[in-house]
Amino acid sequence: MGRILRAISENGGVVITAADTTDIAARAEQIHKTSAVVTAALGRLLTAASMMGCSLKGEESSLTLRLKGDGPAGSVIAVSDDRGSVRGYVQNPVVELPLNRYGKLDVGGAVGQNGLLHVIKDVGMKDPYVGSVPLVSGEVAEDITAYFAASEQIPTVCALGVLVNPNLTVKVAGGFLVQLLPGATEDEISRLEENIKGLPSMTNMLDSGLALEQIIDRVLAGFAPNILDEFPVDYRCNCSRSRVEQMLISLGRDELADMAAKGEDTEVACHFCDKKYRFTAKEIEKLQKQC
Repeated sequence: MGRILRAISENGGVVITAADTTDIAARAEQIHKTSAVVTAALGRLLTAASMMGCSLKGEESSLTLRLKGDGPAGSVIAVSDDRGSVRGYVQNPVVELPLNRYGKLDVGGAVGQNGLLHVIKDVGMKDPYVGSVPLVSGEVAEDITAYFAASEQIPTVCALGVLVNPNLTVKVAGGFLVQLLPGATEDEISRLEENIKGLPSMTNMLDSGLALEQIIDRVLAGFAPNILDEFPVDYRCNCSRSRVEQMLISLGRDELADMAAKGEDTEVACHFCDKKYRFTAKEIEKLQKQC
């Protein structure tokens, strides 16, 4: 089970959301059987979606992040509910690339640097909010930061990380989002910049045993942060047989008639959790009558 903490500086000028998503990234790797660099890419995007999703209003709200670059991983998608629980999918789960010039997994190379980050917020209105920004690096954190600056005009610092073991399992994963609120002073901005400049990576802090409270204290050193709320998050898919039935019905009578005419079972697999749903030819015929 993952964990999210949200805190605010004593004077209310800075807010931070910090997440430990180790279990989430590990579950994604188990489901999608991703290579190391794709595990890092998907884990980072899931972490960002979780932190952004938990700020949504409304129990039926959801947030979708879609990275579409020109790298070999193809599209990378993460969907969060309003409590920060997430599910994700990657078009090409196995990508092998050499380490980047810093000796790290080359997430930017896997995602690609030419493309778009799409942010879709469904908060129960007639039409969802859709924002898109060009990719900055494909490393995810910089792209999330660019989205907030361009689309929401909120000064933001995003840090994301996934540490993958040699056997391809996830050792630690997490991130934080720091945002300035109206009224933040120049001194506070300078202090925050110095704090962040001197920080180890998110994975380094988690791997060294720091709790989220301690990470928040380091990011907001000198700001006397107060914890606002805390809640668990996990990898959670909302697929069901009834949802799959509705998807099949949406294919139309002709398509379902062709499927039923084959006289064979139809198997549908969920992209997010790989759960299989099997329908007999007679069940397909019944669905056809509902079109």
